[in-house]
Amino acid sequence: MSAPQQLHELLSEGNELNVVCHNNPDPDCLASALALGRIAAAAGIEESHIHILYDGDISHQQNRAFVNLLDIDLSTFDPKTIRDRPPESLLALVDHSVPGANNRIPKETPIDIVIDHHPADGVDARFVDHREDIGAAATILTEYVEALGIDIDEALATALLFAIRRETLNFLRGVTREEYEAAAFLHESADDELLHRLSAPSVTGETLDAISTAIENRRVKRSVLVSHVGRTTERDALPQAADYLATLEGVETAIVFGVINGAIQLSARSPDPRIHAGNVLRRAFSDVGSAGGHHDVAGGEIPLGIFADYRSDDETLLDIVEQVVTARLFAELKISADSKK
Repeated sequence: MSAPQQLHELLSEGNELNVVCHNNPDPDCLASALALGRIAAAAGIEESHIHILYDGDISHQQNRAFVNLLDIDLSTFDPKTIRDRPPESLLALVDHSVPGANNRIPKETPIDIVIDHHPADGVDARFVDHREDIGAAATILTEYVEALGIDIDEALATALLFAIRRETLNFLRGVTREEYEAAAFLHESADDELLHRLSAPSVTGETLDAISTAIENRRVKRSVLVSHVGRTTERDALPQAADYLATLEGVETAIVFGVINGAIQLSARSPDPRIHAGNVLRRAFSDVGSAGGHHDVAGGEIPLGIFADYRSDDETLLDIVEQVVTARLFAELKISADSKK
């Protein structure tokens, strides 16, 4: 039995599906969840019993446009509903794979379905398709939709195609033959005008301010740039700033961090083949938070609790955060913090 058939059979055994997105979900996660929901409906689960759940914020203007223009029905994640669900209720993770890692699912929670492309250890579920070599989770779900003959309407095709394009930076990052094949399958059903609107959403003033702050605070040593945005509410300004700063002449690796609510968020971009961005962040911060990702794209989160002694003074807190995070990054990259180059 093929993997798509195995997934279909498992879904046909349930009467409810909870698809839990990772914290602050992006288009790849959301499109994958939408596609899995369509497969579940084809397997016999009533649409009213299919729930796409998320935690955190959908703050990136492109992500907000994605949800609004495609009219994706989302619900806030509540760990109690997962803990108390009946046996016939299936639990799925898409675009992430481990309970408690980039999600609020209690650790050791049994998982029914995992479909992911991010590096991870300890992936365990009744059904697992974990392919680190694939460029997007949406690519895997597109394969399933095609193999199972699921009716693909304009909204689903547009969501999946945009997710693949976004996750691979328009087929320039981590792309494989499977992404091209998936795009070819989706192209005829997708809405070109909607794809254009999703690709060029409006930008908030807060996002521009955060990116401006990152530009001003940049520190470049060798080919590595480290910067911070201070405190912001615009979480997705970090990857946007990292993307922009990575284009600076002479820079091969850009890492941007900032304080958002009760945590330090990090975003890294590294086309440099000598540096694995995910490993750098994981080794630098795994003892105080969660971090990791791909060779060229990575992120992390550090609870501010480790800086409890400084939280009453925001200016001092930001200074200490900048010093500690920057020092850890340069130490992991084996770059002297005192060096000028």
